[in-house]
Amino acid sequence: MVVPLGLIAVVCVVDVLSPPHIHLGPLLVAAPALTVAFAGARLTALVGALAVAAQVVIGVVRGVFLTANIQAQIAALVLVSALLVALCLVRDRREQELYRVRSVAEAAQRVLLQPLPRRSGPLQIADLYLPAETGAEMGGDLYAAARTVMGSTRLLVGDVRGKGLPAISLAALLLGAFRAAAHRQATLPRLAIHLDGAMRWDTVQWRTGAEVTDESFATAVLLDVPDLEPVVHLISCGHPPPLLLRRHQVIPLEPEVSHVPVGLGTLSPFPDYEVTTFPFEPGDLLLLYTDGVIESRNAEGEFFPLAERAAAWSGEDPDEVVRQLRKELMAHVRGHLEDDVAAVALRRRAP
Repeated sequence: MVVPLGLIAVVCVVDVLSPPHIHLGPLLVAAPALTVAFAGARLTALVGALAVAAQVVIGVVRGVFLTANIQAQIAALVLVSALLVALCLVRDRREQELYRVRSVAEAAQRVLLQPLPRRSGPLQIADLYLPAETGAEMGGDLYAAARTVMGSTRLLVGDVRGKGLPAISLAALLLGAFRAAAHRQATLPRLAIHLDGAMRWDTVQWRTGAEVTDESFATAVLLDVPDLEPVVHLISCGHPPPLLLRRHQVIPLEPEVSHVPVGLGTLSPFPDYEVTTFPFEPGDLLLLYTDGVIESRNAEGEFFPLAERAAAWSGEDPDEVVRQLRKELMAHVRGHLEDDVAAVALRRRAP
């Protein structure tokens, strides 16, 4: 407010002290014009009224208040101020509508991509999500967890092809299918078949003949971590391998078979999903992530060296691991992500 109010004062004083042939009064219109950029309708109207009052004072002090020139300037200033106030009212109404829409969208996205539990059996869990689109809470990357009746924790981390609303729609479909089935007694391969079938059915149920395409799919990794066994069971569907962090060593968990992405099950050369089992001992930390992490480039075009950086995080708790990942990744890309990023860190606690 210092700028518009100071402008009114300066114009008023300088105009009064200037020679008769110099008129700075028209500059007063800049005061409400500046105010509308940061203030609401009431404050803009107040500054406009002060500008009109200053124009009247100038006319009275200089003895030209009744001249046609001053009257025209006052009328023009009143008209412009009124238009600016009307502009403020329209802008404020639209901002309120946009705020309500964004609030509903953010609430819906938070329901879809629910934060993971901090604890699940012997596991400590932390998650990270960084959308590439400014103002978004969710994109095509996803994660979810569920407890089973057999005493284990199941996790899904995936990345849907594409961006925008279509990707969010498919991500919501996979999350719903996982949450509906993951807690049951079905085996991990049966769960993978369920997810693949859900996505394929949703994408082709309204299409026939030449309309049916294989463009809707998601890379994913499915994990089952038993409470009482120091192992992790894993199925990979075209997803980057999780990293096992153990005593400053980084071990990629490469499954024996990497299946086709979810939604492309009919193209798989393997009739069944194969589970690969890896040791996951107390104190180990498992880092799952989407390709947005390892494919992020800096200004020189270099990919983010996740495996190299992760070696220094093996002694940290999951919350600190995802905090360090976020910090170093954003520094690497200088705050500009080109793709969504999702990551989940798990540590098995000692009994």
